[in-house]
Amino acid sequence: MSSSFIDDCCRTIRIPSESGEEGKVAAFFKSVMEGLGYDRAWIDDVGNVIGLIKGCGSGCVMLQGHMDTVGAGDPEAWHVDPFGGIIDQGRIYGRGTSDMKCALMTMVYAAADLIPRKTTLAGDIYVAGVVCEEAFEGVAQGRILDEISPDLVVIGEASELTLKIGQRGRAEVVVETYGKSAHSSVPSAGINAVKKMTRLLSAIESMTLPGDSFLGPAIIEVTDIRSAPYPGASVIPNYCRATLDRRTLPGETRESVLAPIRDITVRLKAEDPSFSADVSLARAETQCYTGAFIETERFFPAWRFEQNEPFVQKILAALETSGMPTDTAYYGFCTDASQSAGERGIPSVGFGPSKENLAHVADEYVEIDQLEKARKGYAVIAAGALGSLE
Repeated sequence: MSSSFIDDCCRTIRIPSESGEEGKVAAFFKSVMEGLGYDRAWIDDVGNVIGLIKGCGSGCVMLQGHMDTVGAGDPEAWHVDPFGGIIDQGRIYGRGTSDMKCALMTMVYAAADLIPRKTTLAGDIYVAGVVCEEAFEGVAQGRILDEISPDLVVIGEASELTLKIGQRGRAEVVVETYGKSAHSSVPSAGINAVKKMTRLLSAIESMTLPGDSFLGPAIIEVTDIRSAPYPGASVIPNYCRATLDRRTLPGETRESVLAPIRDITVRLKAEDPSFSADVSLARAETQCYTGAFIETERFFPAWRFEQNEPFVQKILAALETSGMPTDTAYYGFCTDASQSAGERGIPSVGFGPSKENLAHVADEYVEIDQLEKARKGYAVIAAGALGSLE
């Protein structure tokens, strides 16, 4: 492994890149692709960076990771500079080491390792660094997939080099209750929207949710709640809004997630004519560093492939031939593959260095040994999936 590979991994950590602020690190990734001899490297309208190594067949594989990170949080919680990109005892430390700029740089180098073989590769290799994944899993990736039609997408999220073949999805459900303001000294003159919300949330808590033998149970959890007017000094609140984090399973749709909660509101209305509520999916918008806007409904589907799927078996065979691990598992969190696999049905897998539980924590790190093995693994997966013209 060349020293420039690890140097470039460290350099990405020294360029802060929270969601919407990825411009400088995108330019760096692009320059590395160009320096390594990619056939083309460019940045699209929302700021994704994309590199192409052109093979000689009709196949197409996309290696993909996100460039954005969450914030560093409390600097006092870190024992190292979160943007120092320092190496200590075989680890690179800093925000984005595990989640996941170092994995993305590993993809960049792994694809470049195949350049000497590109005249025999039965297809093209794209490497994509996407923006705003921490805000909207898969939405920016979708802009790339509107232009590129890969046969396989490899997500570089941390997996400890295990091949991930599924994940739970995520929906942000908004429930709103309505009331009537009155002086709190005369509560009978008003309708307390917060009390209506407590009834609704209690009923939601008692819902029976589906389960999956591999991905586990679906989950619904309250993540925030607010009322109006606020502060409510001596005023009965006439409005209350809560957000529910709903972790979904394969086959669940927007409607199947919302319908049971809407049924609860209908039942509560029948029991109490003063009860009034709405149920919807949250929507959000963010401005990319390019000035373009991304807007989306916050529903990111689950996906799962079986181990006996031909494309999974092909990848596992390539890994085994190269002496790499051949275990399969499932992500516990949501990834950009909610778009490629969940929304579009494109064969997708996860494979990456580091551990899932190192994301978003103080003293985040990635082991250099994991990066070395991932570099080999990405090249093996891409070449194996494409096949050879020889």
